[in-house]
Amino acid sequence: MFNTLRKPFKRLSLAALPLLALGAQMPAAQAQDWQPTRPVEFIAPANPGGGWDTLVRTSSLVIQSEKLSPQNFAAINIPGGGGAVAWAQIARDSKNDHKLFATSPPIILVPLAGTSRFSHKDFTPVARLNTDYSIVLVRKDSPYETISDLFAAMKTNPSLSVGGGSAAGSMDHIAMAGAAAEAGLEARGVNYIAFSGGGEAMISLMGNHVEAVITGAGEASGQLEGGNLRALAVSSPERLGGALAGVPTFKEQGIDYTFDIWRGVMGPKNMSPEARAYYEDLFARMVKTDAWKQASEQLGWIDAFQTGEEFGVFLDAQLDQFSTILGDLGLLRR
Repeated sequence: MFNTLRKPFKRLSLAALPLLALGAQMPAAQAQDWQPTRPVEFIAPANPGGGWDTLVRTSSLVIQSEKLSPQNFAAINIPGGGGAVAWAQIARDSKNDHKLFATSPPIILVPLAGTSRFSHKDFTPVARLNTDYSIVLVRKDSPYETISDLFAAMKTNPSLSVGGGSAAGSMDHIAMAGAAAEAGLEARGVNYIAFSGGGEAMISLMGNHVEAVITGAGEASGQLEGGNLRALAVSSPERLGGALAGVPTFKEQGIDYTFDIWRGVMGPKNMSPEARAYYEDLFARMVKTDAWKQASEQLGWIDAFQTGEEFGVFLDAQLDQFSTILGDLGLLRR
């Protein structure tokens, strides 16, 4: 069983396609006739504190501070179902040119797992912005000093739980199961506890309800600076900088495994071409600002910009890749 699982997980990259240089392809129309006439609803499909929420709030602040749009972008949290609740609401408002939402691998994984009837094909890709990595956290007083300590304990006691801010079969679950498989454990046996967002998962960890949490490295940097958590491993090919500089990679600890988390922006399915072009241009300008670059450095985000059409091609490739992976895990439901 281990051999059939380890190959698809090894060096699993959610940004496997070659990245275009930042700004290499700008939206065709630099000046648009269309622009928002009221505040734009910018939805994080989870509770505050997770990766989607961080992306939405950081983007909104940069757009406002840099005066990139005549209207504010209002951050709105709609948690539930690993994103499925928000997607259902957005799908019902399919012609709204004043609505956007943050997206990442769950837009592919959750529908494949059968817990949402809406997939990326039901929305309009606007821009891919960046990539991040997964990080495994424990409480500072945890007996586990290394990722090998945690995996050894999980092997002895399979009931030990690992929390994450995405649904079963989705991003955090896949990231942890892949690392466990590469370390020689039964991937299907990982006791993964799904929470409605990274913030809720972190509260559960601090309340001693789970042994560890797997989340995005960028969203964990602030919590690590608080001194109440210990990071056991990060899924990047090499060590990250800033607050995460001291966190060893899986590879450093003898587990040949990496995992990328891309993040981007989508809109309703029937968004007008003029609105899509406007937002593509807006985000292309946003990622070039010093404010965005500074925030990205602090959060550990890596530039991975693509405009809407390129992003759509990337999403279709992700669908093929994850269909195979979830099938190998016995989690494919759609």
